[in-house]
Amino acid sequence: MLQRTDEHYRGLTYPWGRQQAPEPLKPFAVAEGVWWVRMPMPMALDHINLWLLEDGDGWTVVDTGLASEDSRAIWEGLLKDFMGGKPIIRVICTHMHPDHIGLAGWFQDAGAELAMPRTAWLMARMLTLDEQPAYPTRSIEFYERAGMDAAILAKRRNDRPFNFADCVHPMPLGFTRLQEGGTIQMGGRTWDIRMGNGHAPEHATFWSQDDNLVIGGDQLLPSISPNIGVYPTEPDADPLAEWIEACERLAPYARADQLVLGGHKLPFTGLPKRLQQLIENHHGALKRLLTHIETPQRAADCFKVLFKRDIGEGEYGLALVEALAHLNHLDQTGQATRILGDGAYWFQAV
Repeated sequence: MLQRTDEHYRGLTYPWGRQQAPEPLKPFAVAEGVWWVRMPMPMALDHINLWLLEDGDGWTVVDTGLASEDSRAIWEGLLKDFMGGKPIIRVICTHMHPDHIGLAGWFQDAGAELAMPRTAWLMARMLTLDEQPAYPTRSIEFYERAGMDAAILAKRRNDRPFNFADCVHPMPLGFTRLQEGGTIQMGGRTWDIRMGNGHAPEHATFWSQDDNLVIGGDQLLPSISPNIGVYPTEPDADPLAEWIEACERLAPYARADQLVLGGHKLPFTGLPKRLQQLIENHHGALKRLLTHIETPQRAADCFKVLFKRDIGEGEYGLALVEALAHLNHLDQTGQATRILGDGAYWFQAV
């Protein structure tokens, strides 16, 4: 049982502090009929938060965790014990990343309905079906143009790439679409559906009409900023513009008393402040970057300026795509130019 502490830190309040989280097989009630499941993951960000909502003779679950033997074992334990043998009748996925949709198809195979945004479903299903034994030529070219470290690039040329199918259960045809401006009933509440963007295309968030709960996925996180990245699928994208627009659009709905249930880290209150922080953090990064690219730089040359720390090989890929997202934004808003030279894109402040 978690203890209420209402710990205040950097403008936010954490009702159960910044150190407490439930064990995987012991969900914690954050509100009537709403339970917090902390699912472990084998990576640097070592967990995901999942939300169980009681719905009559069954359960609705928001996000699923990765498709792995460990995750399945935890779900089977929850279904048998905590959930009293009542089935999961509906799966809600906030967005298309593997840690959020990994077991959606597994639950569908067992009879659950899947609801998620259309763009998210299309992207997730396409990437799950698109299994690659080696990095495609265009992906290698993308990394070259971003200025990827030569040793890391050489390794990628010979390695099998990450595939969605590695950690996402096959997704059968059929889903229910969640749309901006719609509502959904779950956990004895009516929730407004509001879409975010930037971290993932068409990212659903849920705002209770009946109390102070907000389910934020990765769009609304407390102590970390979600990765905003550009990938070979859309190399000239400007997800940072989409991210800032979404934060500004969601801000009028935010209240200081709302309890935000995010996809990672801890539940918190103080959402207006957090949205302001998320916007200002990226504006600050852009300002530092503009100074740095007074002389031409590649994406891989910008890590220290953007992240204010050294980047190891394990996080190199995420750092590279986020650096490129910021540079693309400066280029596409007329604050920088981009020139192809020596096989890489060089960005320079105007």
